[in-house]
Amino acid sequence: MLIMGVAHAVITVKGTHLSSHGALSESPAWADFWAVFFIEVCGSFSARAGVQAHVKMHHAHTNVIGLGDSSTWKIPFLSRSVYLFIAPLAVPIITPIVAIGQLKGQSPLQIVRTVLCVCLGFFSQYYLLRSVSGLSCSSALVVMLLCRAMFSLPYIHVNIFQHIGLPMFSATNRPKRIYQMTHGVLNLPRNPLLDWTFGHSLINCHVEHHLFPFLSDNMCLKVKPIVSQYLKEKKLPYQEDGYVSRLCLFFHKYQELMVFAPPITELVGIQ
Repeated sequence: MLIMGVAHAVITVKGTHLSSHGALSESPAWADFWAVFFIEVCGSFSARAGVQAHVKMHHAHTNVIGLGDSSTWKIPFLSRSVYLFIAPLAVPIITPIVAIGQLKGQSPLQIVRTVLCVCLGFFSQYYLLRSVSGLSCSSALVVMLLCRAMFSLPYIHVNIFQHIGLPMFSATNRPKRIYQMTHGVLNLPRNPLLDWTFGHSLINCHVEHHLFPFLSDNMCLKVKPIVSQYLKEKKLPYQEDGYVSRLCLFFHKYQELMVFAPPITELVGIQ
């Protein structure tokens, strides 16, 4: 079960993230293929909607209010304990439901492809658990839910820890990209398990990833000391914080960070 959960996280988090950026192949055709495979077949989401939301909105407009401010991760009506420790376990169920909603406005061909790919991924895993592992119908479904939810808590935590609570900018008065990324992105420390399952670009090299979004995980790790040194020499922030530290911050300031509208930051003198 543990091995299956780790493997699923590697494929659906690390794989989908890198493929959404086209970092798995230099060939545009193969890049599109891997995006569909990892995001739709393995991740049960729409590749087109995923790339649009992550690459074209989140990366292009990082921490810009109303565009890439990570507000999609907020569910204000949930209490802090439920949101941080219970609700993430429902991610495997919520993801395909959200994917259906994202199909609106897409071409009939894209809709059919997404539905078929999501079903292919789901029933392939179900078939293997039934025929190879010999599980009953109910047991196979339970195992699928457990392995898909195994890393849901850190998945949600990482996505909110590294942007929410940092400076947010107005769309009409946004700073230059270098200031936007250095003020609005945070690195978490090295963690062998999360580094391997989620990838360096999502954990300890997130600043580097936002500055150079098309670099692979290994390249982000290689340029990390260079980026850190450069930003410090230029007296720009290189933000880092621990996982437990961020969790405590969000637990104690949940209303301020996850319910109320964030204040707009103006970087005076460096616009």
